[in-house]
Amino acid sequence: MSSPISSPQGRLIAASLGPGDPGLITRSAWHALQSASCWAWPESREGGGYAMAIVQRAGLPLPAHTLPLAFPMTRDPVMLARHWHMAAQQVLAKLNQGMDVLFLVEGDASFFATFGHLQRTVQALDGGVPIEIIPGVSSPLAAAACTRQSLGDGDQGVALVPATVGLERIDRLLTDFETVVLLKIRPMLDAVLELLRERRLLEKARFVERAGSPEERVITDVWSLKGTQVHYLSLLIIHCNDGEAALGRSP
Repeated sequence: MSSPISSPQGRLIAASLGPGDPGLITRSAWHALQSASCWAWPESREGGGYAMAIVQRAGLPLPAHTLPLAFPMTRDPVMLARHWHMAAQQVLAKLNQGMDVLFLVEGDASFFATFGHLQRTVQALDGGVPIEIIPGVSSPLAAAACTRQSLGDGDQGVALVPATVGLERIDRLLTDFETVVLLKIRPMLDAVLELLRERRLLEKARFVERAGSPEERVITDVWSLKGTQVHYLSLLIIHCNDGEAALGRSP
């Protein structure tokens, strides 16, 4: 008697959806959304989640199988590891049934995204899982378009860092780079605004919140934000040097 033939393992696919506007979903991601056996996504405490909201605004129907995953907003490494492990086990169960699992990612999956954590945890459990990453529009690029200002030109340097690296490092970056983009600005907003005031850079800064979504905000008077609460999907773009770009010319 022959043994049963097992189904081939499915692929774990990261679908980068862009920062909020469903019109920024690439053709590759759109095709994957329509063909994948199962969607997975980070679910918020209120349900749904930001990535899911993007595909809902696109009018795409849910596939037959869905997998909302719980990732708590915490820095506790023990709690995070436990939730990543549980999520990876759930994903592996679907993959081992032969389903392709499409993980929905706001922005780009390779740029400060939750997918990297999931990928590493899944591969720690099963190193043979096929992984595919579909690139997309990242939040700094969409935010720059919202402000109608280039992030960089010629030989100008651009630094993209989370504001949580601390004021001392940010202060150095403001000197060393022509443009600095500060992600995850919410917990550091007031302190960064004070630093920009001291360095007379407030007028060179632009605040962008939830770029491309119906709730998008672009603030040019950034000092007006001091003492206010902003969404966690927010960033600051600071043009530290208004000098003409070198454009490749020798000094």
